[in-house]
Formats: sequence, C-alpha cells, structure tokens
Amino acid sequence: MSITIHGTIAPGFDAVADAFEANFASGNEIGAAFALYRHGEKLIDIHGGHADRKRERDWQADTLIPVFSTGKAITALVAAYAVDQGWLSYDTPLASLWPEFAAEGKEAVTFAQALSHQAGLPGIREEMEPGDWFDRDLIEARLAAMAPMWPLGEGSGYHPITFGFLADAAIRRAEPQGRTVGQLLKDLIAGPRGIDVWIGLPEAEHGRAGEHVLPPRAPHLGKINAAKEAAFLKPWSSPGRRGAAEWRAAEFPAANTHATARGLAELMAVFATGGLLRGERLISEAVVKEAMAIRVEGEDRVLPFDIAFGAGVNVNRDSGWFGPEPKAVGHYGFGGSCAFADPVTGLSGAYVMNRQMDVLVGDERAVRLINAAYEGL
Repeated sequence: MSITIHGTIAPGFDAVADAFEANFASGNEIGAAFALYRHGEKLIDIHGGHADRKRERDWQADTLIPVFSTGKAITALVAAYAVDQGWLSYDTPLASLWPEFAAEGKEAVTFAQALSHQAGLPGIREEMEPGDWFDRDLIEARLAAMAPMWPLGEGSGYHPITFGFLADAAIRRAEPQGRTVGQLLKDLIAGPRGIDVWIGLPEAEHGRAGEHVLPPRAPHLGKINAAKEAAFLKPWSSPGRRGAAEWRAAEFPAANTHATARGLAELMAVFATGGLLRGERLISEAVVKEAMAIRVEGEDRVLPFDIAFGAGVNVNRDSGWFGPEPKAVGHYGFGGSCAFADPVTGLSGAYVMNRQMDVLVGDERAVRLINAAYEGL
C-alpha cells in the first residue's frame, strides 16, 4: 500500500520516512502520525492515511486519537509537576492525604509506589458494572476499602485503569484548588501553550477525533493469575457501556488521553531536557530525575515481562522498546501507540495510530520509527 506522507522531516532523517512507508506497506496501518523533537526543537512531524474505519476521512495534522496507556506518561508528567510545586512528594503516603486508603494495611503505600504499580490494586475483583468507572467517588471508595493483592515491597503488578484513579486521588487532594490531573494539564501545562494533549476531551473537540480499530485478537498475557484477571479479564475490567462521547469526555488518566503525535512528543521533551518546555523551566531537574529513576524492576505480576517502572514511566534498560538508550523512558498504549524521552540525546517522540495490534509493549511499527529516528543523529 503506497502512502502520501504529509508534514515535515528535518534533513538527515529520510530513514523515518522509509519506516513510516514500510508500516503502511505491511498492511498494518489505516492512519498514523509520528513526531520527533530534540532538546525541545521539532525535527519531524508527519502523518498519513485515514482517520476512520471506512477510509473516507483523511488523517489531518490536528487529528486527535485516543492513546490509551501512553497517557500514563502524561499523568507521570503532571505528577512530577505536582511534586515540584511542593503539593506532595514521591514519598508521601497516600493515606496521609486520603485517610480512608489506609484500610486493609495500605497505610504505607507512597505516591511513588502507586505510580510504579506496587500498590497491589491492579483491578477491582468484586463484581460491578463497566459503567461504574465513570463514578469517580464510587471507584475511589472501592479502592480505599480493598485489600492489596500482594504485600508492599514484593514487586509490581501493572494497574491498567486504577493507576489513574490513584494518581488523581492523591494529586487532587494535595493541590490547593482540588483540580484533577486533566484540569491541571489543561490549566497549567498543555492548555496555555496550545499543546494538543487532553485527559478529558471537551465535546467541542470530538469532531477532530479519529476512530480506532480493535486488534485482531487479545494480547497474550502469559499464565493467568488473580492479578491479571482483575486487571484485564473481568467483564468490568475497563470502562464501558456509556458510549464513545461520554468516554472521550471522561477523565481516565490511565487510559483515555487524546492527543496528536506532535503534542505528545513536545510534552515528553520535559523528560528529555531535564524539565524544560519550550525553553522555559517547567519542572526542576532534580524532580525530573526522581520521576525517571527506577522504582521497581523484575517480572511483573500482570504484564508477561521483566519490566522497570519509574514514577509513572517505563524505563528502557536493554528492552529496545524506546530505542537503544537504556536511560530512555516512555510508555506504550493498548494497540501500539508510544511516547518516549531520552535524557542522553535529548530526543523525545511519539507514534500514534488508529489500527490497533495485539501487542502490549514494543509494537514493531513504533520500534521501527524510533530506531530510524536514531539513525538520523
């Protein structure tokens, strides 16, 4: 399948165009975009294909697409901003802000441990309706009352949806005005700069949103256990039954960020530049280093990988998920989207698309583009 590439590519990065074309030639794309920044300066901003399943609507420069768990990296950015403002620290116990959370022995769980998937709450085990996720107070009450599924300090278990509720509950209670993660992103970080990344998409922006196409099969989770069942396999494991418009408008900081590749890549530059955004200090270098430091690593209880988590981001190590640099960080989203930042080279980038594949992390389309980007250095 031939593809017309729209946008801009800096000299020396022809391999990225080739990789973008190869993704479409494989038959595994409908519409996609890729962006790359270095030291906060844009190098690549390309898109192509179609924004809808019927291939009737061209993907535009401002097409928004849900990036699912790739948005956890943006929540990690908001969390770092909150820490830098002094509203809380990574060592703050959640229960000191949220007393009810201390139930069932969770009094010692810190903000950083919740962000690094160590809280033992990967999903809700008790039967509920998928639509219950839209009731924030209800979900927070259930999480507060739950017993953890493993002892604190005994590794990670990926929290697909609950990650966002835990992060938001802590930040909202600590922030002087009680603003949510999505509101802080809009009011203080992305919104004032016109950066197209949203957690909770306003109805006025829904017309720009592309349609995603579900993968051909469910991702492989390895040997099933109780944590994986709660996280992914219950009928209520993810939000549903409220319609696309309500889902887009809701704030799920772990799962329904809408963005352009350009917007994600520019925000991720904060991690690549030691806290700068558009040349101005957004977060201190010390807090950025704290956010990117490995908090836990090893075999995860939910994802079938040996993985390393910082405070809301994955740390590359030797996985190759975010290119060749071990210190790079980022996150993948359900179906293949990806955002990354490399503090060594100063690169930050993002790949977004609407045809989802059955890969949890390291989608070959994203990896191909990221590796091609490094060839241009």
